[in-house]
Amino acid sequence: MAEAVKKKKKRGMPTSFTILFGCLVFVAICTWIVSAFTPDVTGATLAQVLQAPFAGFKNAIDVCLFVIVLGGFLAIVNKTGALDAGIATLVRKLGNRDTLLIPVLMLAFGICGSTYGMMEETIPFYILLASVTFAMGFDSMVGALIVLLGAGLGTLGSTVNPFSIAIASSALTDMGIAVNQGTLIAVGFLLFVISEGMGIFFVMRYAKRVKADRANSAMTPEELASMDAAYADETKVLEEEESASNLKDAVLTGKQKLVLVLFALSFIVMIISFIPWESFGIDFFALGATPDNPSTAWSAFLTGLPLGEWYFTECGIWFFVISIIIGLVGGLDEKELVNTFVDGCSTMISTALVIAVARAISVLMAETGLDVFVLNAAATALSGVSAVIFAPASYALYFVLSFLIPSSSGMATVSMPIMGPLADSLGFSPDIMIMIYVAAHGVVAMITPTNGVIVSGLELAHTSYTTFLKLTLKFFIALTVVTAAVLTVLMLVM
Repeated sequence: MAEAVKKKKKRGMPTSFTILFGCLVFVAICTWIVSAFTPDVTGATLAQVLQAPFAGFKNAIDVCLFVIVLGGFLAIVNKTGALDAGIATLVRKLGNRDTLLIPVLMLAFGICGSTYGMMEETIPFYILLASVTFAMGFDSMVGALIVLLGAGLGTLGSTVNPFSIAIASSALTDMGIAVNQGTLIAVGFLLFVISEGMGIFFVMRYAKRVKADRANSAMTPEELASMDAAYADETKVLEEEESASNLKDAVLTGKQKLVLVLFALSFIVMIISFIPWESFGIDFFALGATPDNPSTAWSAFLTGLPLGEWYFTECGIWFFVISIIIGLVGGLDEKELVNTFVDGCSTMISTALVIAVARAISVLMAETGLDVFVLNAAATALSGVSAVIFAPASYALYFVLSFLIPSSSGMATVSMPIMGPLADSLGFSPDIMIMIYVAAHGVVAMITPTNGVIVSGLELAHTSYTTFLKLTLKFFIALTVVTAAVLTVLMLVM
């Protein structure tokens, strides 16, 4: 069913690559038009357009390699079955305490969304939680909401998400604009608490209404009938999707428990490594280092740089090493470990290429002078505009653009070289600009049909995109207003 949905999406909607190449051509056309009115911009040549993606890949090679390695890491963790078994074990231990199921699982998915942008990996859980929530007296929509909003709201409140926070930070750092990772983590955590809190309240209220009276379900009579037929006999659920049985029957072994500990440790180390500790007066991780040789620090034994000074290359090394450790702990032999890691890396090739193509747009704009022209024109138009106007206007811009470019990494790479310097030139915080992009894109990622995970996940839960949108529209409007207001206030005070 999921494959059918994906095929339908592929025929009917343009891919991220099509959109990004279209943007590249559009930028080239703009350079020709603008160059006719100002000598500050030169029209792009055909050679420049064709070379831009290659130059973009060269400029973003450290980010691309990190993303590819991360794919291998996630594949190995999934191969051990630890994540699936961990969630299944959690569900079983909660038993009939259904009021705890919603916040616990939404927070679990939210943490995954905040740290590594969990989205595609959630599809098997739609099946599991739809059947579980049905068995507990809810409808399958409750299970879909737990997964979709749990992970999606976590991504909205990203703290160290390498596909949004890290790429956006890299784009500004490469342009010489200082980015405070501590501020990004703090603001991301604030958005995480607010959005997940709103989401948990919304889902719990809906679940209680449905359990009190099935007539309160947002699902149509046809969808309810489909749900009843699918989940009335649990063995039928297991026949629908083999992965569901793996999740349902999984037992968390001692090895898998250790894998989960190492999995959590992986992201804890990444969080620690990105925080500029010395800027806060903390030199613990740099102990033993000399001004001319940071590699002598005790925490630099693995990468040559102490924690707090890592970047994409160092984090790539860390995830590569921890992948091997997790694979060995999980009982994978040498062939399984290598093949799984390589297969996982291959799943991220398209993401890495999206980053490269998206970076090509900024490369072309820089080569033709269009970026400086646009920034100067925008700065002139917004000169004297307060943060009260600038912040929500930027949020609205990202909200619209996110429908056209659903890729968070692509959006960060395309827009941040423009919006970041613009905010900085107007005296506003580039850190808050990054979080405006993350929040606006995060909201859209949960409602846009261009996100194939949403459509396929809802289908697996025996409900539809239309039903989902009718149920959640007011919630998303409230979420948009609240997060935009929070970021506007932060833009005012920072």
